[in-house]
Amino acid sequence: MRSLISAMAIAAAAAAGAPRPAEASAEIVVARLDGAIHPAAADFVKRAIAQARDRKASLLIIEISTPGGLMTSMRDITTSVVNSKVPVATYVYPPGARAASAGFFILLSGDVAAMAPGTNTGAAHPVGGQGEDISKTLNQKVEQDALAQIRTLCAAHGRNAAAAEKAVLESVSYTDSEALEKHLVEIVARDRNDLVRQLQGRTVKLTGGAEIRLDLRGARYETLEMSSVERVLGVVSEPNLAYILFLIGIVGIYFELSHPGAVLPGVAGAISLLLALYAFSVLPVNFAGVGLIFLGVLFIIAELKFPVHGMLALSGAAALVAGSLLLFSGNRAGYAVNPWLVIPAASAAGLTLAALSIRAVRIRSRPATTGAEGLIGEVGRALSDLSPDGKVIVHGEYWNARATKPAEAGSEVRVIAKNGFTLLVERAGPDRGEVA
Repeated sequence: MRSLISAMAIAAAAAAGAPRPAEASAEIVVARLDGAIHPAAADFVKRAIAQARDRKASLLIIEISTPGGLMTSMRDITTSVVNSKVPVATYVYPPGARAASAGFFILLSGDVAAMAPGTNTGAAHPVGGQGEDISKTLNQKVEQDALAQIRTLCAAHGRNAAAAEKAVLESVSYTDSEALEKHLVEIVARDRNDLVRQLQGRTVKLTGGAEIRLDLRGARYETLEMSSVERVLGVVSEPNLAYILFLIGIVGIYFELSHPGAVLPGVAGAISLLLALYAFSVLPVNFAGVGLIFLGVLFIIAELKFPVHGMLALSGAAALVAGSLLLFSGNRAGYAVNPWLVIPAASAAGLTLAALSIRAVRIRSRPATTGAEGLIGEVGRALSDLSPDGKVIVHGEYWNARATKPAEAGSEVRVIAKNGFTLLVERAGPDRGEVA
């Protein structure tokens, strides 16, 4: 009996320590991460992970082809991948693709990292939003943060942290064979089917500690692509474009308010402003910068209505430029408007607002040409003798009229006032002082 109990205990311990097989599921979700890494791309990956979990898929494959992108979006993606309850294989595909910069971090976040022949990865040193070098102090902070993250990702899956750090510190890039040799990836696969074949039966250890033996026999693929809306939103999330859309939105809305009925500028401005506000919702916006931009616009418009020798216009221009430079947090890499863009863009917006304001003022200062006021000063013809009452025709319309002095039928008369449906007129001939 003691021998039987001991045998059962050993068997139970062995069963507890053995990797558990994946739940039976004949589905593999494939997410295509193609293009720059931005907030919309991060949302797409989160959606793919959620769909793989809800469908109880055996595996999620993230096919990567990217030159890099925003670090915050990259961190959102790696965090989602690391915490996925479904095994994730990150795969640089198709041949000729790359997982550079932020893509390198995403590649190393997968439970299994793979590359197709003819691909490369690495070159992950942090740079600014326009590819420029970051200032020394900020560069050290960002660099150390990136190094800590890359070490964490490598430690979670037993990869070569030293080789990964070189990609960050020295911008080293690795081919598929070099990455395999240096233990940065586990598999080099020709295509998706080859990747699944090599993964069949492999035991994957998730970050949470659970071990899953992949059973992918007969699995079918469910492919996800970024929607057109996600791609557009990803493009407008670029700080420089978001800034330009914001200025276009302000100018377009002001055009419609100062020239009602134009429609197209107002529609274009509203769409641009909404897209800019979406970008602001996912970017680290400095609201002091937004406030300065609006204050600058108000000063420029006020200068035309309350001339103070250009002081308001100069103050408005300064506020517009300062707000543009402060629009996004300058203490984080990749989140700043290019200074070389600010001056021409702010100048163009300011001059356009000034021109629209000048035109609006001139239009409003003109005498009325419609309605009752529009009749004043118009010349018509008497249809009957005005002595002093009678009929006249003005602008093709028949009116009752009363003349200041009698006028014969057929003579020209000028409207000088309107009282209800009766026009007060005077003789409009060459001798205006003569009694008509």
